[in-house]
Amino acid sequence: MKGTLAQVRSYERSVQLLMVNQFTINLGFYMLMPYLAAHLSGTLGLAGWVVGLVLGVRNFSQQGMFLVGGTLADRFGYKPLIVAGCVLRTLGFATLGLVDSLAALIAASAATGLAGALFNPAVRAYLAADAGERRVEAFALFNVFYQAGILLGPVVGMVLTGVDFRVACLVSAGIFGLLSIVQIRALPTRRADDSKAKEDGRGGVLAQWRGILANRPFLMFSGAMIGSYVLTFQVYLALPLEVRRVGGDGEFGTAAVAGLFAVSGLSTILCQTRVTAWCKARYEPGQALTRGLAAMGLAFVPLLLSTVLPVPDSGVGLWLLAAVPSTLAALLLAIGTMIAYPFEMDTIVRLCGDRLVATHYGLYNTVCGIGITLGNLLTGAALDAAREAGVPALPWISLCALGLACAAALYALHRTGRLATPTHRPQPAVA
Repeated sequence: MKGTLAQVRSYERSVQLLMVNQFTINLGFYMLMPYLAAHLSGTLGLAGWVVGLVLGVRNFSQQGMFLVGGTLADRFGYKPLIVAGCVLRTLGFATLGLVDSLAALIAASAATGLAGALFNPAVRAYLAADAGERRVEAFALFNVFYQAGILLGPVVGMVLTGVDFRVACLVSAGIFGLLSIVQIRALPTRRADDSKAKEDGRGGVLAQWRGILANRPFLMFSGAMIGSYVLTFQVYLALPLEVRRVGGDGEFGTAAVAGLFAVSGLSTILCQTRVTAWCKARYEPGQALTRGLAAMGLAFVPLLLSTVLPVPDSGVGLWLLAAVPSTLAALLLAIGTMIAYPFEMDTIVRLCGDRLVATHYGLYNTVCGIGITLGNLLTGAALDAAREAGVPALPWISLCALGLACAAALYALHRTGRLATPTHRPQPAVA
């Protein structure tokens, strides 16, 4: 950990602050959001479909507005969008804890989602700009802080919600409020290179979007990377369901599911920078991405193998069968993400020719967000079909195939040179 902190100190103050900001953002978010559904259904007594609506509005407002948030960041600068997102999330989280009417809850949920759409592309574009040639290493460190916030947030939230859900909301809102003040005072103003911004601004926003949609290597890369997000999301969907299917819903199941998140987060915190340094010394970006996706696909092999084993009625054997394959899958997914993520973020910058970076990040997030939604629907359908047909291997075969197919697509893009830095950039279309 000392080596990680030493690496952080080697960057400019703005990069250091962005990393601490991301830890704090995830801390405030994950200390609240995992407990929101229980508050809505339990404390407020809302129907299941209403709870789904409130949570769905948050996800839709974030995924649907990423492109807009990235475009605004490229046009008005990164800092204003980062600050605006934090202020909006302050208001949204405070409102979630203070209101009980459906209209107010939906508005607050939409605000928290829009906040993420505003600051996420801006943060990544800012980090890419100020890290310069050390982008890959910077995004590796960024992922360490990102995962640390995810790991610590639910623990703090569990303590606070044990007192009162409103306390958790107000503390989370206070964290975002403090973060807003710190960024206003300490984060330097940063925007895309003025000469590039003026050139890219010719023709208006629609012309910029048409130009991005004409960037075929970027779109193909975005499509190939959808699988990585579908696979890593299974730590929240398929793996917990499998643990509880085999081990039951009691205290053991709860502890085993918590162990999945702990393994995923701790392995990233402890190993991310070493994995990135090892990969960068040996592989080109396209090769690292291919290996990362392949590792994610192979992560489900332990679960596939476990389906041929008899399920004990009780005892240690049952616990091991419930916990070990899923934990190994979570660890392999984390390793695959550690390999791919820094090179993924760097590749986006290279494919856009270092122009309209936040807009490209915004569109990329939207594409992957849509992919996650569709992928989760199909994964859920595969889990249901496997249970009804008595073929427990079906979802794991499907997920393995998805990972290996995406790895093959990335390998093809790499071999044909489509992941290389473009030698020229087409002029934006005229509106």
